[in-house]
Amino acid sequence: MRIAVIGTGYVGLVTGTCLAEHGHQVICVDKVEEKIKTLQAGEVPIYEPGLKEMIERNVQANRLAFTTDGASAVGAAEVVFIAVGTPPGENGEADLRYVREAAAMIGKAMKGYRVIVNKSTVPVGTTDLVAGIIAEHTPYPFDVVSNPEFLREGAAVEDCMHPDRIVIGTRSKRAEAIMASLYSTFDAPLVICDPRSAEMIKYASNAFLAVKISFINEIAGLCDLVGADVLEVARGMGYDPRIGQAFLKAGIGYGGSCFPKDTKALLHVARRVDYRLPILEAATYVNDRQRLVLARLAEMLLGGFEGKRIGVLGLAFKPNTDDVREAPALQMIDYIVRRGGTVQAYDPKATDNAKRALREAGIDIDGGPVSFCKDPVSVADGADAIILATEWPEFARVPWAEVRIRMREPYVLDGRNLLDPVEMQELGFHYQGVGRGLTGLERVEAKVV
Repeated sequence: MRIAVIGTGYVGLVTGTCLAEHGHQVICVDKVEEKIKTLQAGEVPIYEPGLKEMIERNVQANRLAFTTDGASAVGAAEVVFIAVGTPPGENGEADLRYVREAAAMIGKAMKGYRVIVNKSTVPVGTTDLVAGIIAEHTPYPFDVVSNPEFLREGAAVEDCMHPDRIVIGTRSKRAEAIMASLYSTFDAPLVICDPRSAEMIKYASNAFLAVKISFINEIAGLCDLVGADVLEVARGMGYDPRIGQAFLKAGIGYGGSCFPKDTKALLHVARRVDYRLPILEAATYVNDRQRLVLARLAEMLLGGFEGKRIGVLGLAFKPNTDDVREAPALQMIDYIVRRGGTVQAYDPKATDNAKRALREAGIDIDGGPVSFCKDPVSVADGADAIILATEWPEFARVPWAEVRIRMREPYVLDGRNLLDPVEMQELGFHYQGVGRGLTGLERVEAKVV
């Protein structure tokens, strides 16, 4: 099938590449010329395990191409995916300007019947919005389908190639048949429903997972105060099939491009129809609080950050990605430097993106209070504390005995519970995880929120 994908971000690039891998003829479109030139040169602007190799394979097989010419791509396609960004506005509402632009471009470029697929995460009712815009610009028949993505950054290729379900929101039998044919080589159940239900499935799924994460983080805070270990608690809870093991990992909160944005967007949808979602409101509050729990604890332990040096391990919001959007590490860095501290940080993939984000936030990284290290051990040089913010597997293999020698003070605050508390204490560290009980720290010091 001939496919055009509008947008080459995480969703568009992964979706287009995986469809090409399944044998379809795909052309990915982006109006940013530099991004297209990068892709045409064989480079990938994002880090996602397995993506670069899959792109190379399908480009060589002439199943995948990249262009800035959206009109030509739409004109030749049978199915057109809209996979552009929907960033949050100040009030949490999803900004649909790029969706509107793509819809108008598609309408003008159509040369016959097309199925237009909303792949971007969009508010309920956007399918109707896109249909209305396209209808203003074309005399040709078309159908607009909601087909939300469920990709985890760091595992997006695997999720796209082997989805647990494929949601298709349409009332058109013709569009339904085309979409079923498009996905016929994927081994996953098709969930056929109306477009608004499909749009809600995406938001409701992410909101539920956000609530689950925030719940276990609340339990972690209580575990610290009563001497329980949240890892054991979560393990025991997870055996209940009604609960499950997934997303019961306590830490310093969720980040990235989906959960924070989608929860706020769903809350905005609810406000728009004068409806309260108190559970989701509480989850977002808990997550905002959780991101700074260890930074505030470090501040108390050190008697303030003035003149103190803090090492930060990990800048991406999760491992196996270079994405720093809504990353807890960046919020902690901002908190530390605005209270007089200095930071030396390391991440194996996300340093460049972190530098850009910190500059945009007005933080001096060019000889200022934030510097970046060439390896994880170097963050320990003269440090008064180390905060582990991203659970990159390599951080578990760091020679922590050497780290202890290089540090000025032996505080390690593990925001992802990656390290073993007993081993760290045996090495001479004052170690604190999240919800693992207080390990040598006074109980009052844990009450930082």
